[in-house]
Amino acid sequence: MPGMGGSSFSSTNPLVVSLFRHSGFETSVSWIIAIALVMLVVASVLRRVNTFNLSAGGLGEARSRTYLRMAFGAIWLIDGILQFQASMPLGMANGVVAPAAAGTPSWLHALMFDGIGIWNNHPIALAVGTAWIQVGIGLLLIVSNATIGRIAAAVSVGWAGLIWLVGNGAGGIFQSTNSILFGWPGASLFYLVAGLWLALPTVNFPERFSRYTLRGLSVLAAVGALLQCLPSRGFWHGGDTNAMTVMTSTMTATPQPHALAWIVRHFGDFAGTLGGGFNVMVIIWLGVCAAGLWIASERDLRWPTRAFVIGCLFFWVVAQDVPLWGGLATDVNSLIPMALLAWCASPARATPTALRRRLPVEMRSSSGAVVASFASAMLVFSVVSMSWASGASAESTLYLAQNGPASSVNTPAPRFTLTDQDGTTYSLNEHAGHYTLLTFLDPECWTDCPLLAAQLRQVRSDLSPGAKLDIVAVAADPYHETLANVNHFIDIHGLKSVKDFYFVTGPLHSVQKVWGAYGIGVSMVPTDKMSIHSDLMFIITPHGRLTWIIPDEPLANWAGQHSAESELLSLLHQSGVH
Repeated sequence: MPGMGGSSFSSTNPLVVSLFRHSGFETSVSWIIAIALVMLVVASVLRRVNTFNLSAGGLGEARSRTYLRMAFGAIWLIDGILQFQASMPLGMANGVVAPAAAGTPSWLHALMFDGIGIWNNHPIALAVGTAWIQVGIGLLLIVSNATIGRIAAAVSVGWAGLIWLVGNGAGGIFQSTNSILFGWPGASLFYLVAGLWLALPTVNFPERFSRYTLRGLSVLAAVGALLQCLPSRGFWHGGDTNAMTVMTSTMTATPQPHALAWIVRHFGDFAGTLGGGFNVMVIIWLGVCAAGLWIASERDLRWPTRAFVIGCLFFWVVAQDVPLWGGLATDVNSLIPMALLAWCASPARATPTALRRRLPVEMRSSSGAVVASFASAMLVFSVVSMSWASGASAESTLYLAQNGPASSVNTPAPRFTLTDQDGTTYSLNEHAGHYTLLTFLDPECWTDCPLLAAQLRQVRSDLSPGAKLDIVAVAADPYHETLANVNHFIDIHGLKSVKDFYFVTGPLHSVQKVWGAYGIGVSMVPTDKMSIHSDLMFIITPHGRLTWIIPDEPLANWAGQHSAESELLSLLHQSGVH
């Protein structure tokens, strides 16, 4: 029996998953195909299809830029595919972003929770848009070596920056436990850096890219080594309190291949056994790589990048647990993009020589144009749909996850006559032509009932002043059903100004008949402070027909409230109330 606070819901709620899949793989695909076909027609008319990727700059693209473009295009594509996981709409904001806000400054904390609120108001639209924009960025980077690719890179810079700041809490740089082994300074920061290089004119490749990237990674490795030295990071501890041991035991609880879990768990135990000795090895690796990468930026040394890449790959497995599991993985974590940057910037690839293409020019050009059209359509669709959704009313997704769909019925509504808050007799459907939104509230409740009252207040304010709707609440408390009780509730919850609102009560036997007629269970003993009762709403036509039974166990956050209000307004609109 609901009524004592919102229960949690699963991030893989079947109804929400179904809506997400329909929106992500049916509705959005239709739009993407339509937009892509228009782009292809325009490109054909302008005779751009057969000249795509055939500019002099594109054909002479330095191989380090080609590798960088392909590598980060691939991981953007992987990240986009990960965003299609079923748990993303309900799990992203509260399961990924909210934990990352811990330890951030107040301004960033507020910004992140604003982002959480926006996401929770539009979880399906934003989850679908996020997935397609990342797939689109990835495909455009892979297939385009010229202007279109530079535009995609610029888009990736803005998107990666937004993710890094709002989604990752600035990569954990403000957290006292950050470590290069655990994701610091955030994967999306490396996406941003790669995007900047790819968005710049190609004259910056390959010498400048190699030199400045290796120096940047050198500084990063040096700072990472210093962070590992700090006692607060927990890597000097031995046994089960070692930071690596704690982290690996947590990560291996996530569903994943058994062999991987075995490797990670045993490595964590090994790190705990060595204690400070393990941390010394990590510091030496980072320190040596920091010095080597800086020297390599001026000399043709290849071992520093190899040592750095091998170390990143090793710790990606044993410290970051190949982070693609659990249903809420959003990216490949920091060590892979860090390793890719180092590999692409290696002196071994610091040559202006273009990479040899094996496919015929005509095939590369025409196929690239087709893929680029669809990828561009993904970006256009994502940006427009997410912008539109962010300015629209909240989705009912959170409501549906919490309560399930409302039930459509067509049956006579049980009639009743009780006394309203003014001491006047009120009968159901006494106002000709008026629909009725009926619910049950405990005037002494301080949990769900105030939330339901706020929904009623907001719903009425969103309807036109002339909407013909009675909003009726029946007292649902066997020991506090007096007029004084209901008026006190009205006063403290701002219901006095709600047009055509009636909080009705009466003798206990009279209200009990109404509870029974509408299937409202009420449980309470004299020593209780408030009742436990069913949270239901009903829509009744002017002719006394019950058309909707609406379960409404409210979520105690503003996104959940907005979601429930959207559902109520939608059902009222379907009934003809505007």
